[in-house]
Amino acid sequence: MARIAVIGAGMGAMAAAARLAVAGHRVTVYERTQTYGGAVRRFERDGFAFDTGPALLPLPAVYRDLFVKTGKEPLEDRVELVQVDPAARHVFADGTECALPNASRAGVVAALDDALGAGAGQRWGDFLVRAREAWDRTRRPLLEEPLWPDWRVLAEREPYPAVPHKRLLRTRRAATLAEIGAWELRDPRLAALLDSHALAYGLDPRTAPASAAVLPYMEHAFGVWYVRGGLRELARAVYERCTARRVGFVFGTEVARVVEKDGRVAGVEFADGGGAEAEFVVTAAAPGTPGGPGTAPNGAGAVAPQRGLPSRLTVLLALRGARPEGTAHRTVVHAPDPAQEFEALFGSDGAGGAGLPARPTVVVTRPGDPALVPDPEHEAVTLTATVPARGSAAAGQRDLAAHADRMITAAARAVPGLRDRLLWHEVRTPADIARETGAPGGSVPAPALAAGRGRLLHPANSTGTEGLFAVGGWAHPGGGLAHAGMSGALVAGLVVEGPDFRGSQ
Repeated sequence: MARIAVIGAGMGAMAAAARLAVAGHRVTVYERTQTYGGAVRRFERDGFAFDTGPALLPLPAVYRDLFVKTGKEPLEDRVELVQVDPAARHVFADGTECALPNASRAGVVAALDDALGAGAGQRWGDFLVRAREAWDRTRRPLLEEPLWPDWRVLAEREPYPAVPHKRLLRTRRAATLAEIGAWELRDPRLAALLDSHALAYGLDPRTAPASAAVLPYMEHAFGVWYVRGGLRELARAVYERCTARRVGFVFGTEVARVVEKDGRVAGVEFADGGGAEAEFVVTAAAPGTPGGPGTAPNGAGAVAPQRGLPSRLTVLLALRGARPEGTAHRTVVHAPDPAQEFEALFGSDGAGGAGLPARPTVVVTRPGDPALVPDPEHEAVTLTATVPARGSAAAGQRDLAAHADRMITAAARAVPGLRDRLLWHEVRTPADIARETGAPGGSVPAPALAAGRGRLLHPANSTGTEGLFAVGGWAHPGGGLAHAGMSGALVAGLVVEGPDFRGSQ
């Protein structure tokens, strides 16, 4: 039985802690804030409650597996999962609207044909077939196995199948999502649908590799799910599973550095000067931050930190009046000028923009969950948009407040009478994310993706220091709620089985 210190109480860190405790280790989690969950937080006011992090759960099998492997009670005994249908409603720039069924290819094809015209659904369906090929080629090395030592194979090979196109009398193949939209989907609304999946993860469709096609495929193939009471209930269930397995939690304690001795971890040192001994340390901190694993190359760890990371702006709306029957849980209101939005957010070289789009793409979440409102005559609505990561300077905060108002204006296209119904709103900025998660500038990491010269790969879970492991969105396999759970499983396997661990079979 080894002593294991876990830095951070995010979802990936807790997933690793629970698995390690079941394996017989003595695990203690040190969290610098006063609660668990990382970015999976809740804001409450006047009887309203809102998720301030992820709003939906993809790939629930990841957390089902966690609960199966760490106890007798399955996930569904701890939380109520609800499959969201339709998966999303889309309001396009030209006013066209389309509601896409959850996890139904035939239903999606029919819905797109009805809304966008004959042939649109078939083009999207054909794209999903190619996206499945990319998924099949990358699922195991990117999600189920530790990062390969020869990770450059993943960086250099594009798993999205080649579809030749004539461009300027030359045969070319789509290398980015934007090229897939322009050359294969051939409809600005279908392109916007594809782009929205990248934008939701803070990715620039102009530079995101074609392999990012796996993002809409995952949603299509496995559906999207809501946790009754909000996603914070999932964090609570994972925390309670940890405590039931005797994982210790020490809140309000910041780890300043990982202590090493003779090339191996020996424990952690706290910001207040104290410390704790440990044979293994698992850190969820971002590289280069206190308690983080650093950025030195280590075998596969030569993956470079991503540049130009984005963040999210979240606006919480308390509305008078009941949620209308049949309202979609999630609506994507597309920006009228995608080129201006991408330039503002990401810049011309994809390394990070300096401004905010005049008219942003906004995701409107309307759960219709009685647990989130004071009574049936009110509604809790959440708006999210991608913004550049930034500090907490007063000028930047004023810009974000103005942008929040633009988001409300955009959301009114999906919620009739929105401003008349508005009781109050609360704005959650990148500075709030930074305070809660410790991420520099409130940045939010994207999932790991193949190709693109490795720009969207993440450092390996094993590090250059023996006994030190990285978990969570800043390590393989990257950001996202499902990916966090996967990283916890990978780290636990590496600690328990050693460097020869190759993932679940």
